[in-house]
Amino acid sequence: MARYCGSVCRLCRRENQKLFLKGDRCYTEKCAFERRGYPPGQHGQGRIKFSEYGLQLREKQKIKRIYGLQETQFRNTFENAENMKGVTGSNFISLLERRLDNVAYRSGFANSRNEARQLVRHGHLTINGKRVNIPSFLVKKGDVVEVTKTSQEVARIRGALEAVKRREVPQWLELDAAQCTSRIRDLPSREDVTAPMEERLVVELYSK
Repeated sequence: MARYCGSVCRLCRRENQKLFLKGDRCYTEKCAFERRGYPPGQHGQGRIKFSEYGLQLREKQKIKRIYGLQETQFRNTFENAENMKGVTGSNFISLLERRLDNVAYRSGFANSRNEARQLVRHGHLTINGKRVNIPSFLVKKGDVVEVTKTSQEVARIRGALEAVKRREVPQWLELDAAQCTSRIRDLPSREDVTAPMEERLVVELYSK
């Protein structure tokens, strides 16, 4: 599977927003966006004016990078949201939030979504007692995501749980840090996602 191997700090600077792609580093003075808060490249400090299409494209790229998806995965998720009942944009964000790698990150089992994806891939998590190693697996209401017993003492996971207070665990998750479990209290709604995203621009882009 293709994956981005370049500098993730460059992505934050390109989108002119902190995407928190490097975990703890994003909260320190070492954060590249804090030191150089302008787009990368030779003309990064110049004036940039976007067309309507440019704004839509940048928003799509930003959301893709926040959740760490490639174009095909992102487009397939959008098409699934489009086929669901309700508002396409809200359905789309809800599907992205329900991904297992995102749930692991939101619960505080990892410091970033990339790290959470690695935990899932390496089999450190179970859902309702069954080991699942597919990052795109969609959780359902009532599911219990748990770190396996042998992985609960891993320093990286313990450190992430101790640092989870830096970001708020969403209301639709019920975290038990002592037991390393997170129960899906309810399906996420658009109001539960506080990150500045304008999904309507993505809907407009894909509707052309």
